[in-house]
Amino acid sequence: MNPTIHSSTFRGLVSTAILGGALALSLGASAAGNRPNPASGVVNFADLDIASPAGAAELYHRIHAAAVGVCSYYWFETDAAEARCIRDAISNAVVAVGAPALAAIYSAKYKVSPPAPRVVRSARSKVAGQP
Repeated sequence: MNPTIHSSTFRGLVSTAILGGALALSLGASAAGNRPNPASGVVNFADLDIASPAGAAELYHRIHAAAVGVCSYYWFETDAAEARCIRDAISNAVVAVGAPALAAIYSAKYKVSPPAPRVVRSARSKVAGQP
């Protein structure tokens, strides 16, 4: 068994799960109306070197295409609302991937600071000075 192929396959499965969840979560908040089952998308990038500019650009392209497809599931009252859905879906996916090169592309495209990673604290973790 070739461990490189296995590792690449596992990475692809993890990347699919992360981005699918990120797109679905962003759409739950952005879409017109509260739908019980928000649409979601899947973006595979196991074949890309996302640390390289070319790999990050290709991943951004895939994420953008998935966000457009997923947001087209909804009806929006304005073009601005649809654009916000797409931007939020892309932002959540960029955060989920956590690649600096991808964040730089997002930042340049939207002329904003790169999206900050979300910090999730478990019930057992404590920060000094906080209950």
